[in-house]
Amino acid sequence: MDNTNRKNHWETVYETKNPDQVSWTQEIPKTSLDFISSFGITKDAKIIDIGGGDSKLVDYLLDKGFENITVLDISEKALEKAKKRLGDKAKKVNWVVSDITEFEPNTTFDIWHDRATFHFLTTPEQVAKYMEIARKSVIGFMTIGTFSENGPTKCSGLQIKQYTEKTLTKELENGFDKIRCITEDHKTPFSTLQNFLFCSFKRHYEIKRQTN
Repeated sequence: MDNTNRKNHWETVYETKNPDQVSWTQEIPKTSLDFISSFGITKDAKIIDIGGGDSKLVDYLLDKGFENITVLDISEKALEKAKKRLGDKAKKVNWVVSDITEFEPNTTFDIWHDRATFHFLTTPEQVAKYMEIARKSVIGFMTIGTFSENGPTKCSGLQIKQYTEKTLTKELENGFDKIRCITEDHKTPFSTLQNFLFCSFKRHYEIKRQTN
């Protein structure tokens, strides 16, 4: 599926379905909040939520006093839903409509959060592009949630790529050091379980040695 078709797919999903009709909905994004809290950042830290859609993570971050939040999603409809829900608070957020593989950030981020976007990148080229953008823009920490090897193989009718702690760490080793990983079952609005892998990473930079 090319980028245009991907965008059309997600616009249709968010246009035709309510939060209680999609599997990824969480009333309280506790694991994401716990990981973000574990990084010990200040309230003015720059946070980006990749594929945030109409997730309530932004609501909780605003309530906790974070002042510099960006939410990116391929679907403009998804972000419109989030803005409507937040009302006046939406003005405090930087909203970006973009496919993650085409994202051109004009700033750096202290925290890059991604729950269930990375696993939709099923080709080496897509993963490489994602990592190129992340290495360029992340100066602090990254937390990624994907379906685990015990999770689904599809989501919203699309093929996904399952990960283990080892395979996810391998994808991020060029630029990021693993901090910790956990697996957990996410209960969907229709009471099914999806096993997720969540990992956190710290940005590292290679020190180039000069040779005479």
